[in-house]
Amino acid sequence: MILTTRGRESGEKKKVRAQKIESLLRKEYPSPAIALAHSDPLQLLIAVILSAQCTDVRVNMVTPSLFAKYKTTRNFAEANQAEIERDIHSTGFFRNKAKNIIGCCKALVENHKGNVPSSMEELLQLPGVGRKTANCILGGAFGIPAGIVVDTHVMRLATRLGLTQNSQPDKIEADLCDLLARKDWIHFGNAVIHHGRNICNARNPQCAECVLNKLCPSAEYPEK
Repeated sequence: MILTTRGRESGEKKKVRAQKIESLLRKEYPSPAIALAHSDPLQLLIAVILSAQCTDVRVNMVTPSLFAKYKTTRNFAEANQAEIERDIHSTGFFRNKAKNIIGCCKALVENHKGNVPSSMEELLQLPGVGRKTANCILGGAFGIPAGIVVDTHVMRLATRLGLTQNSQPDKIEADLCDLLARKDWIHFGNAVIHHGRNICNARNPQCAECVLNKLCPSAEYPEK
């Protein structure tokens, strides 16, 4: 696909287009769930840490036995790092992930009575937790729209849709948050991730089947 560019678009027009995109995504994906299997905020936190440079499918293959073995925050905090490394080896970058999981859970035990905090400021103080992880936890576990999850799918689609000219995740997030109502932040991030997997994939986007094609400056599809 050859990407095209939209002519100069005022901020207000872009905001209207972004809201139309969200409306179409909401019809296509009414309740897009986080793909990472979890039953509580701690499990979601661990799963998101494991998902770095790894597919959600792979993470979901690892976490059932991991969560059966380590049931509480303290279990993770007191775990042997080499043992956790073996448990999560197939997710890649296992040494750093194991270190972050243990360090994160130690911080939770010491500073939060073992509970995952529900504020951006507190989450960002935890080892291995950045804005993407924090947004995922706040939205997925607590229903708090503190921002928009920006993963590789959201980065790709935000660019293709002409909603940002930035390449850094934090700046892309800021652009998207400016365009969309806060009440839509959680849904938009989750829906775009699903759409990026199902339709607007990296190598072979299915523009002809995309519900957003008439609003997308990058779309190429046969005339009907």
